[in-house]
Amino acid sequence: MNSILAKKIDQGQKFLENGARIPVTKLSVGGNVAVRLKTLEKDSYSAVQLGFEKRIKPRVPKSNKSTFQFLREVRMADGTTDLPSIGDAIKASQIFKPGDIVNVTGISKGKGYAGGVKRYHFKGGPRTHGQSDRERAPGAIGSNTTPGRVYKGKRMAGRMGHDQVTVKNLQVAFVDDNYILVKGLVPGGRNNLLMLKKVGEDKKFIPLYQETKEEALKSKEPAKTDAK
Repeated sequence: MNSILAKKIDQGQKFLENGARIPVTKLSVGGNVAVRLKTLEKDSYSAVQLGFEKRIKPRVPKSNKSTFQFLREVRMADGTTDLPSIGDAIKASQIFKPGDIVNVTGISKGKGYAGGVKRYHFKGGPRTHGQSDRERAPGAIGSNTTPGRVYKGKRMAGRMGHDQVTVKNLQVAFVDDNYILVKGLVPGGRNNLLMLKKVGEDKKFIPLYQETKEEALKSKEPAKTDAK
C-alpha cells in the first residue's frame, strides 16, 4: 500500500538539524483499518477499503452498517498479492518514513460567495479616468453578435472554496504509529479528512532537530536573577 487516511490536527513549526525553521502540519493517522478487499478475480481490479475513526454511537441506519465514520478505497496495482487481511490495522510507519514525498488530498475551506478579484486574482479596472466604480469589476464577459452569449465556464463571481484539492510533493518530516508531521500546509481546517499518497523519496532529506534530555531540562529551569 502507498496511501493512508489522516485527520488534520494543527499547524506549527519545527527546526531541522542544520538550523532551518520549517512550517509543519500535524496529522493524526491512528485508526486505519482494512474493512474490505477488492480482488482482480472477483471485482476486476485490486483495492483495499479503509475504515477510519470509529463512530462514537455505533447505531447507524440500515443502509450503512459500517461502524466507521469514514470509508475510502485505495487502489492497488493489478496482480498485487501482498494484501492485508480484513480487520488488520494499517500503521503509518509501515508505509511512510521521514524523507518520503507525498501528495495530500482533501476538501479546501469554503470561502462563500466571492468576486472575480478574490476568486481568480483578476486585476480589476483602472482607478482613474472616470472609472471610480470599476476597480474590482470583472470587465467584459462575452462578445457581441457572435456568439451572442457568455461562454460556459467563464470565470466570474461565485462560490469559492470547498473543492477537492491535492497539494503535491510535500515532505514527511516525522512518522510514528499515531501521528505524521508533514512539511508545509495541507487543504482544509482542523479535523478535516485527508488522503496521503506516497509518490517518491527526497534524497536530500534533512531530519528534524531532536532535543536531548540535558537541553530539555535546562530549558525548564527557572531563569536566575541577581538579588540586589
